[in-house]
Amino acid sequence: MLEKWKKMKQEKKHLIIAWIVLFFYLSPMFILGENSHIRVHDNLDSNISWYKVLKDTGQLFAPLDSTLPQIINGLPRNAFGTEFSGIQWLHEIFPSMLAYSISQAIVRIFAFLGMYLLLKRHFIKVEDAYPIRVWVALAFALTPFWPSGMLSTLGMPLALWAFLTIREGKGTWKEWLTLLLLPFYSSFVLGFFFFLTAMGLLWIRDVIVTRKWNWGFIGSIVFMIGMYLAIEYRLVYSLVFPEAPTNRNEFHESNNGFWATIRLAIKNYFFAHSHVLTMHVYIIAPLTFIVLWMIYKAGSLKKEKRFVNLFTLNLVLSFWYAFWFYKGWTPIKEKVSLLNTFNFARFHFLRPIVIYLLFATGSLILWKLGRKWKVLVKVCLLLQIVVLFFGNPEVYYSYVHTPSFKEFYAVKQFDDIKNYIGKPQSSYRVASIGLHPAIAQYNGFYTLDTYNNYYPLAYKHEFRKIIAGELDKSSMLKKYFDDWGGRCYIFVNELGENYDFKKDSKKTIQHLTLNIAQFKKMGGQYILSSVPILNSEETGLHFLRSFNNKESAWKIYLYQAE
Repeated sequence: MLEKWKKMKQEKKHLIIAWIVLFFYLSPMFILGENSHIRVHDNLDSNISWYKVLKDTGQLFAPLDSTLPQIINGLPRNAFGTEFSGIQWLHEIFPSMLAYSISQAIVRIFAFLGMYLLLKRHFIKVEDAYPIRVWVALAFALTPFWPSGMLSTLGMPLALWAFLTIREGKGTWKEWLTLLLLPFYSSFVLGFFFFLTAMGLLWIRDVIVTRKWNWGFIGSIVFMIGMYLAIEYRLVYSLVFPEAPTNRNEFHESNNGFWATIRLAIKNYFFAHSHVLTMHVYIIAPLTFIVLWMIYKAGSLKKEKRFVNLFTLNLVLSFWYAFWFYKGWTPIKEKVSLLNTFNFARFHFLRPIVIYLLFATGSLILWKLGRKWKVLVKVCLLLQIVVLFFGNPEVYYSYVHTPSFKEFYAVKQFDDIKNYIGKPQSSYRVASIGLHPAIAQYNGFYTLDTYNNYYPLAYKHEFRKIIAGELDKSSMLKKYFDDWGGRCYIFVNELGENYDFKKDSKKTIQHLTLNIAQFKKMGGQYILSSVPILNSEETGLHFLRSFNNKESAWKIYLYQAE
């Protein structure tokens, strides 16, 4: 065995070690199971619960005009996306945490494979530069990403490998199969719309420069777009045949002044967005600035055109993201509703692939300078892997004391609440205070509150009547709800934008102001609160009892509307 290892090519050895590191990175989720600590924002507080609601209600293949009665008295089925999404099928087949872990493994494996193929075939062709190919690919695969995005960003290298190979006229069944399958495990509007737009611009550039139409390349782009439109037919139907205005019609995100916009651009450039975290600020960013300075001093900007173009694109994408929220856009957005309902700032979702290609090409420039520079590159590659391990969900979310999966959803505790109420869950409605409504939804409760970016605008206005008194106390909460409203929550001024008061919290609500008559009119009967409401009786809420469980992060106070 040892002799066989010695005879093995160095690149293959590095690949084997990289795969071992990747599996080690993924192992905590499979070992700990529901005791794992994972992302809450846009994950535990929403998507994972949505998958379970679809599974439990049997509404996966529901008709286009159907609704989900468990949420807001009838959330449009189309709000939960297509039934042809691979991650939804994982949650249909496996328990939620296992499905989540398998999805993480799938994404990171194909992210590694895709970036490695892209670098080896199109960017890092120097034979002895294999450490760059292998370890930049692994680093890319270890980046934190929005879990329900699947391969929406981390699948871009695999798609780019396929497109560039087809563009060269050397495409095989492998590249076309890649373009066929990727849409089943990624999102069009949350990643690939922007990537395919970039591919279209590349094709137009080629036509202008070469005066050749390259039908294979444009055909591959159209093919992948067609796949997405077929898979995302619910989204297409909702856009083409809108039944009524949705909460997206009241999105008003362009409110930053000029200097606030500049600060946001700089912040995004170095720290990225939470959905596409690249963790590049400590190692990659300094390296790229060093390389840029060196090639500038050497007069090699034109020679190193690929690196310079990637550096420029990275900068442009950060400023594009920031300026999308610049208040100067407001007059235009008011006239063109699509600019409000569709977030074009998400072109910055291209940044992970751009940043790691920048890392690879910058490292190659240094690699070619000689032995000492090769050592520096190897050290940077190693340090970037170390940095990314600090971003491992189990490491990071344990450190910041986020509840585990089991503690967050608190199934046993909510079973106790359900049994105490003693009625069919479909016969009454609940809402939560200081607690994400996704928790109640995950446990089968029918909720008046929710977190969704797509629901009827009329419902938002009706729900607002419940919390109007609290919104009047806080301009921040009023703006948050009125100008966005994705979180249709029972907001409380004394709690602010906090939704996860754990059982060790000493917080109380002393002056709650809710329209309980409106709450009851909409079918509400019970309030689940993670903090005690001291003026509950005068508000119109009768305290029933509290619920605690050692496996839960919360102490739940149950109130009944009188």
